[in-house]
Amino acid sequence: MGLQFSSAEFRLRAATTSPVACKICGGPSPLYGVADMNHPCQIGLKVPVPLSGVPIYYRRCAACGFLFTDAFDDWEISEFKAHIYNDDYIVFDPDYEDRRPRANAAAVINLWSAHGGNMRVADYGGGNDVFCAALRANGFKEAVTYDPMVPEHSHQPAGKFDLVTCFETLEHLPDPMAGIGKIAELVADPGAVFYSTLTQPQDFDQRGMSWWYVGPRNGHVSIFTRQALVAAWTKFGFKTAAFDDGTHLAFRTLPESWGLKA
Repeated sequence: MGLQFSSAEFRLRAATTSPVACKICGGPSPLYGVADMNHPCQIGLKVPVPLSGVPIYYRRCAACGFLFTDAFDDWEISEFKAHIYNDDYIVFDPDYEDRRPRANAAAVINLWSAHGGNMRVADYGGGNDVFCAALRANGFKEAVTYDPMVPEHSHQPAGKFDLVTCFETLEHLPDPMAGIGKIAELVADPGAVFYSTLTQPQDFDQRGMSWWYVGPRNGHVSIFTRQALVAAWTKFGFKTAAFDDGTHLAFRTLPESWGLKA
């Protein structure tokens, strides 16, 4: 699990002390903190993770609070696969392959099973087809996986979808506005996006880089505030509402038959 490379060998973008534009709202974003490249999200790993010696600098927007790193902004997909989403990734995110997609499917089935027979669902960033397979097995008309990082699911599906899901993905996007734009293209109107990403807690100023969700080894490069989520979706004509700190709904118009009130 150790990474024994220099920043230059990683082809990281060099950090500058001058503020850069926020990736969400364009506000000034000075350097905020630094984490070792091997620093994982704190999920109770059973084995210690050695330091890599490669610093990853994060910035925080003074306007919307969005926390992000631009260190990986020049990477190709192949570099993400080589250094983050490689064979060791499952160690740092053990729920990724099966437990999380099944739990997410159970949540969607609970909320939308009454309408599933007439719904087209697209799962953005799902990684594998476990989530969609569970929906299809429970009577959903159509459920397809779309993940630009996974060759077998990298082709954008045709048409618009009544529901687009996106679980634990936005925090992985080095260009979050481009990713949200791709999601927005898929959504029918009326229709909605049901998505999860954990927003910064109220005491983030006290926790800072020690907050457990900040982890470059997990690929967490974009950490949102609720204000940043609102700003991002508004640019595409969407509203966004939160079920809780980690689960959200984005939409232009909600289908009346769902019985959900914005």
